[in-house]
Amino acid sequence: MSWNAEIPWDPEEEPPFDPFAEPPFDDEAPFPDRGGSAPGGVSGGGFDTGARAPYSTSGGAPTTVVRPPRATPSVIPTALEALEKVFGYDSFRGEQAAIIDTVIAGGDALVLMPTGGGKSLCYQIPALVREGTGVVISPLIALMQDQVDALTAVGVRAGFLNSTQDAGERNRVERAYLDGELDLLYLAPERLRVSSTAELLDRGTVALFAIDEAHCVSQWGHDFRPDYLQLSMLHERWPTVPRIALTATATEVTHKEIASKLQLGDARHFVSSFDRPNIQYRIEAKNQPMQQLLSLIRSEHAGDAGIVYCLSRASVEKTADFLVENGVTALPYHAGLDSRIRAANQSRFLREDGVVMVATIAFGMGIDKPDVRFVAHLDLPKSVEGYYQETGRAGRDGLPSTAWLAYGLQDVVQQRRMIQQSEGDDAFRRRLGANLDAMLALCETIECRRMQLLAYFGESSAPCMNCDTCLTPPEGVDGTIPAQKLLSTVVRLWREKQQRFGAGHIIDILVGKTTPRMTQYGHNQLKTFGIGSDLSEQEWRGVVRQMLAQGLLAVQGEYGTFAVTEASASVLDGSRPVKLRKEPERGAGRAAKKSKVAADLPVAAVDLFEALRVWRSAEAKEQEVPAYIIFGDATLRGIAISRPDSLAELGGISGVGENKLAKYGEALLAVVAAN
Repeated sequence: MSWNAEIPWDPEEEPPFDPFAEPPFDDEAPFPDRGGSAPGGVSGGGFDTGARAPYSTSGGAPTTVVRPPRATPSVIPTALEALEKVFGYDSFRGEQAAIIDTVIAGGDALVLMPTGGGKSLCYQIPALVREGTGVVISPLIALMQDQVDALTAVGVRAGFLNSTQDAGERNRVERAYLDGELDLLYLAPERLRVSSTAELLDRGTVALFAIDEAHCVSQWGHDFRPDYLQLSMLHERWPTVPRIALTATATEVTHKEIASKLQLGDARHFVSSFDRPNIQYRIEAKNQPMQQLLSLIRSEHAGDAGIVYCLSRASVEKTADFLVENGVTALPYHAGLDSRIRAANQSRFLREDGVVMVATIAFGMGIDKPDVRFVAHLDLPKSVEGYYQETGRAGRDGLPSTAWLAYGLQDVVQQRRMIQQSEGDDAFRRRLGANLDAMLALCETIECRRMQLLAYFGESSAPCMNCDTCLTPPEGVDGTIPAQKLLSTVVRLWREKQQRFGAGHIIDILVGKTTPRMTQYGHNQLKTFGIGSDLSEQEWRGVVRQMLAQGLLAVQGEYGTFAVTEASASVLDGSRPVKLRKEPERGAGRAAKKSKVAADLPVAAVDLFEALRVWRSAEAKEQEVPAYIIFGDATLRGIAISRPDSLAELGGISGVGENKLAKYGEALLAVVAAN
């Protein structure tokens, strides 16, 4: 495959962005002499960082090493004890317990679980209970430090190896692994190309292999990473070490491909519901989309963290500037920015409250920020899988969040044209077309959006009453006559004039708009001139958009002109009725309100919740870590509602484990007492 349908690029730019060629991906071999100034990549273990006997990491014949006795591990005899003491939760959710028991017992598992469902615990807890170090294959190096920081905060000994480290930093992490002083070690898949990495793992004790974001192995998927194809070597080289592969999104086809490519056919498969009931799905027709976005933020998400996705780098920059000009703290993120700026912007987004990241889809995979309250799309995603993955970054903490998309005629024209012009064979283009058709069907449905979204992943459900089509049902209308008028205009332009035009000019013909171009071409003499004056230009754009979505119109050439399709004939002769969606009337705007999280609290708890957030922000700034590593919003809500007055009561709140209770307990009780 030569074109990844989900990699963002500006159509006017050459060459397209290659996501495998630069940070945040780890594509570099671990040469010991590479310099760097990144953090050391290991935390939580009290191991000696002084001089050690030399050993090989260069891929050649290893130096003879006398392996020291293994350090005393963190003794946690059961999974439930690890859950309670380390992570501060009193019970497992869904199939977590069964998954964890499978891996602890030495079995393989393939896990499909939605974002926010608790996938990480499914390998973190077995790594604490089993002998050795859990090795986590993670696709993005830019987030490894934060992953390690989050584990360290709860007392887990964790480290990472990637190309941001210098030789000394890598040596310290490798020695900690060999000495048995790491519970978890994070690696990018690219590092396993290097023989010295496998040799290092051979010389220690591996408790398990966790393959995160396993959908990256799918060559037809939206996040394909070639280095994932080699991960079958884990089973071949370490056949007795259990493996767990995890992903938040996979159709049945992708599910089977993951199992086949990673040799997990004999593993236990766990497929959780893909439903994210806390996310409200909304799709609006585009009408000044940046103003629509600003209205969403001001009226519903003022002061909230959010992600805004745009197709091109230029759109990212323009949207971020617009939001900043209108008082929103917004930052851009795309592949064209200097890597240091990207890293700084990502750090601010993770560490500060209320930052909006405007990005191409190069941003987001692996982002573990639980309090993202909204994800907005200003351009149409290319597939339902991509849309689900991106919107799933909202509300990881289970609190109310919004997935909002502005969708218009030009989105459809642009996507169809990009598919036509893409490299690859006909089968590849058909698959891209099928992905787009499914996304368009989701946009144009008059039924519950959540039902249609879940049905794409093979899951049946009832109307959710938490999407726009449930809350404000659109009306289905008979659009056969408008469709016939439109198709007749396209046909007459070709038969009588041998001309093709795009949406703007065809709509001008239908509404009878006299322009110099109309007079120049004599199109005011066509029989269809003015026959559509009963609809506004905006309404006609909706008709065109929906006909494109239904395959009753085709886009041709680099200018996006229209032509009829095989299905058009049955519409013109009246044998096929056309049902269209009539957009519901939208209010002028919603009154500004507190964030969803604060609004859902009892009135008596709101002030304490806000005081706890202020305390958390100051603590995170002092430690230079993301705020959610201190405590997530869900835990602060629990404290604000229950108002504990003792360490024992505080320790009973979900998310307060032993390590955090000892570290922050007195300070939290002081905030509660003061409010």
